[in-house]
Parts: sequence; C-alpha cells; structure tokens
Amino acid sequence: MASNDSFPVKKVRLDKWLWAARFFKTRSLAKQAIDGGKVHVNGARSKSSKEVEVGATLDIRQGWDEKTVVVTSLSDRRGSATQAALLFEETPESIKKRDEQAEQRKLHRAMNPLPEGRPTKQNRRRIHRFKRDLGEG
Repeated sequence: MASNDSFPVKKVRLDKWLWAARFFKTRSLAKQAIDGGKVHVNGARSKSSKEVEVGATLDIRQGWDEKTVVVTSLSDRRGSATQAALLFEETPESIKKRDEQAEQRKLHRAMNPLPEGRPTKQNRRRIHRFKRDLGEG
C-alpha cells in the first residue's frame, strides 16, 4: 500500500498502523490500548510513537480476544477491510488459541446461565432477610 499512490510508506507509527489495519476504530483508542499495555511489539511493551517494521510480531488484546499477528505490509491510511487484511497475518497458534478460548466461554455460559431477570419484590425481601441474618446488612 502507498500513502499517496506514488511513494511507498517506509515508516508508520504503531498507533497509526493499528488504526489503518482496523484493529481500533480511532487512533486515540489505539493509543489508549498501547498505553494500557494491551499491545506488545516483539514481546515487549511499546509506546504509540514506535515505528512498526515489516516482520514485527504484535500481541494485541481486545476484550476477551488475544491475537498474535505478524506485520506483512505498512500503511498510514485506513482503507477497506480487505485492504486492511493485507497488512497483517495472524499466526496459526493464535487462531487456534482464540477458537479454544471462545469454545470455553461458550461452554461456561451454557453451564452457568444468566438469571431470568430482575428479582421480584418477594425475592428481594428474601435476599435482604438472608443478608440481615448473616450480619451483612
């Protein structure tokens, strides 16, 4: 990819690359994630101003998912999702690990369903009575 169609990009800030690769919706969200330690470059914490190079390994944590990607191309412009997909390649180990974790979460949700809804007035009174008898409240 090129920054202005005639000159290829040689240097790109980490936050700008993450934004262009569509990992984050805005550069400020990318910067917050980097500053919060959710993005590691080649196994080490980094600053948002660090320049990304082709071949670098990025560990990116977004919500429940942790992705390990290898930078295959540089861009300082946000393009379509198909263009963004050409900027990196996720490692097979990362894909396998994410799939396993998603399956674990799905099984956990099946075994521990959420309550039906808010407790009724009668249920709330029982909860308050139970807590009072325990001395909590």
